Amino acid sequence: MEKLAGVLPRGVEVFSLRPDGVVLFVDRGGARELGPREEFLRFIDTGQFAHYLVGDARTSPERPSNATFKLGVVGPRSAFTPHAHGGEHIVLSLGHAACGLYDVERGRVSEVRLFPGAMIRIPSMMPHSFANRGGRPLHILAANTGFGIDHEDYAITADEAERRIGETGRAARSLGTLDRVATDYALLAASLRDIERLQSTRGIGAVSVRERLAARLRRAAYALEGPR
Repeated sequence: MEKLAGVLPRGVEVFSLRPDGVVLFVDRGGARELGPREEFLRFIDTGQFAHYLVGDARTSPERPSNATFKLGVVGPRSAFTPHAHGGEHIVLSLGHAACGLYDVERGRVSEVRLFPGAMIRIPSMMPHSFANRGGRPLHILAANTGFGIDHEDYAITADEAERRIGETGRAARSLGTLDRVATDYALLAASLRDIERLQSTRGIGAVSVRERLAARLRRAAYALEGPR
């Protein structure tokens, strides 16, 4: 996880939900274990803890979080068209996935391999891709702030960004973690095209031998633990 810190663009966070109950957290600043003395709040009872990903402890009908939460199924060995969301995006991967993130500060695409139990937080308007590296359908849990899939700003592709250039013209540079007062659609389109080219050149990453073995063991564990 520590090596991942040097790859992540600023604002991106990755969580590892380990089977032993430990939660590891990594961002541009490094990796550490999340614990009740730091980022966790008391969760109903003493000894139970919670860490908010969307909203906060004061969320209510008068102070809504304005977010969506959904289960997604990604086809085997497939990838979404690179895009950017108008709101913040959080994905929990329940299989072997990969995420390509455009790092605007470094001017390059950072690739992050996700494994079962890995969760990634992507800032609003950060160009990215998401792929299923495995040969079976991939289940994900995804939360978005502000937009449902029918909204025009839910997922802006390179084609859509180029279409908007003529409508709005070039505006202030605002990608990734910067506040989106006005979007530079030319910059957004170019960043998404970079991800497309990388995705086309390298293809969808493979599942390693160790990951395939681990997947078999998880299926065996489910056969023992699952309902009968």
